[in-house]
Amino acid sequence: MARLLQRGLRDDGFVTDVCGSGEDALWMAGSTPYDAIVLDVMLPGIDGFETCRRLRADQVWAPILILTARDSVEDRVAGLDGGADDYLAKPFSFAELEARIRALVRRGSDARPTVLRVGDLELDPAGRRVARAGTEISLSAKEFALLETFMRNPGAVLSRLQLLEHAWDYEYENRSNVIDVYVRYLREKIDRPFGCESIETVRGAGYRIREPAPS
Repeated sequence: MARLLQRGLRDDGFVTDVCGSGEDALWMAGSTPYDAIVLDVMLPGIDGFETCRRLRADQVWAPILILTARDSVEDRVAGLDGGADDYLAKPFSFAELEARIRALVRRGSDARPTVLRVGDLELDPAGRRVARAGTEISLSAKEFALLETFMRNPGAVLSRLQLLEHAWDYEYENRSNVIDVYVRYLREKIDRPFGCESIETVRGAGYRIREPAPS
């Protein structure tokens, strides 16, 4: 099937490479800046899910389309949470495959890590885990959502309205002090026990999470 897909893609103008195992995919994707990767789950050696996770851990950000006969909800979740950008179950239309690849190529290869890191602070959106310097931190759902918003925008000043829109629904009014309250909660959990001051107040503008200074 891989050779058949390669032939069809080449006929339509795509430049393609094929590899036969997850280990080969890691090597090839690490040495070549591909515009997109079509990754089958059922590979010899490490499977497609693990290959996807390792590619993201190696900071390979080319968009990944998972291609598989396994169409359960659990498999789709595993692929997407592992860092994939799209999922196509067999049997599929070749025209749809091409359209999805074109959409992924338009998306580009910006960094989309599955685990967010700012200094020694880590947040895993899929696993709902937060840790600082290896120490697990327990957060409420709203604290987690607020911290995730900060960590997806490191160094950026976020207004209270922006934070409300990302971590709360419309039941909260913009003038509510809920953001100030939850920023204080976060500081008590992720900063003060570790002697840090990572969440900064920018007077008249909002808050930001500081990026670590270059060493």
